[in-house]
Amino acid sequence: MSKLVIHAGNKKSRINKEIYGHFSEHLGRCIYEGLYVGENSKIPNKKGIRTDVVKALREMKLPLLRWPGGCFADEYHWKDGIGPKESRKKMINTHWGGVLEDNSFGTHEFLELCDQIGCRPYINGNLGSGTVQEMSEWIEYMTFDGVSPMADLRAKNGRKEPWEVKYFGVGNENWGCGGNMTPEYYANEYRRYQTYCRNYGKNRLFKIACGPNVADYNWCDTVMRIARPYMDALSLHYYTFENKWEEKGNATGFDEEGWYKTLKNALYMEELVTRHAKIMDRYDPGKHIALAVDEWGCWFNVEPGTNPGFLYQQNTMRDALVAGITLNIFNKHSDRVRIANIAQLINVLQSVILTEGEKMLLTPTYHVFNMYKCHQDATLVDSFIETKEVGIDEAKVPNLYESASLDPDGKLNVTINNLSVTDAYEINGILVDRRINSVKAEILTNEMGAHNTFDNPDVVHTQKFKNFKVTEKGIDFNIPPCGILHFTVE
Repeated sequence: MSKLVIHAGNKKSRINKEIYGHFSEHLGRCIYEGLYVGENSKIPNKKGIRTDVVKALREMKLPLLRWPGGCFADEYHWKDGIGPKESRKKMINTHWGGVLEDNSFGTHEFLELCDQIGCRPYINGNLGSGTVQEMSEWIEYMTFDGVSPMADLRAKNGRKEPWEVKYFGVGNENWGCGGNMTPEYYANEYRRYQTYCRNYGKNRLFKIACGPNVADYNWCDTVMRIARPYMDALSLHYYTFENKWEEKGNATGFDEEGWYKTLKNALYMEELVTRHAKIMDRYDPGKHIALAVDEWGCWFNVEPGTNPGFLYQQNTMRDALVAGITLNIFNKHSDRVRIANIAQLINVLQSVILTEGEKMLLTPTYHVFNMYKCHQDATLVDSFIETKEVGIDEAKVPNLYESASLDPDGKLNVTINNLSVTDAYEINGILVDRRINSVKAEILTNEMGAHNTFDNPDVVHTQKFKNFKVTEKGIDFNIPPCGILHFTVE
């Protein structure tokens, strides 16, 4: 029997709700068909935005949504996406599929979407192919409350009141698709561009600098050294493959080796966050600058017969475990990780929702985020679980992973992952400094390749969990294989 020890009285860092953010890029069917169908669509919508999708995202308590990219952000010119739709400039989406982008979903539509969901917008500005003036005027257009050319233009386009826009990224992946820059060059460009990203009225920008690609520790160090005084956060991008970039593996039909290889790669996030945070600590020991992991998630081969530039993939219990593990890692590092965005929201990569015409389904990853919403704006508490290695050959992982927090109402929430494909485990849970009045539990579990389809949309879903016993010291329970378990203790 393994021990799980939780010191509820040992409070640590606050788990920012923005850790549970998502990402929506002009890529494949994420924006068009997924989120936006237009006001004339037969699919139920409000101002062109799907009502079924909004309802599901409100239930999940989506806190933060990043847009318009991604690589698309550094070729996006915001003035092409405002004004009457019939006169908006059309373009070719050169990054993703070479399809026509008609710009019918732009600034007003995105901020309307955020209003409907009840989430905060995170907007990524164009540093790669845009100008300082263009970025400066976009912020003025959105947030200035007064008389100015951009505020007047906003009013002309139907919005007199400014929006509140806090989170703003100054460039994206500028080490690659955002300009192939060196860290020194980008850091100085960042300093220049952010100077003109101004605070208007009560609006206060939270400026996010482009950080490293995976383990590029030199980029992290250089940008922190040169641009530290001018940023509020530094981004980090890391995607989980079954093998490596050239051999991503398939989203379904994998074997046990593919399961464990993927989970091992997901656990690499722990090392990345730890090592980048250590570099940041040298320049920012007070931890004022957040680490924003604003692109993460599984990236597998596209589904057969789909456009390879659309990055459409299915979503199984393996994806659910990757999400559960990663969110537990972020919780445990919430002193530095205070923003994160899984890629991507709908119909692209590790999505929480898939759509097909009028049909919509919730993926296993959706159910993880819905389960973990209990941690949003909660306080991390000290926890420890005994583990052993499981896996195949070189793909060995700890069998269990957990995190725990106290919510603002004083409820203790514990989320535990069982990474084993085959074995259940008896757990002796010990709660220190905590009396138990009541316990509720829910679980997400199924076979490793289980997934929801439009013909069978409820194969994987959360269920009540009753296989536990309250003891004098805590809770004893049995966690099944491929399981994600959530306890709420009052």
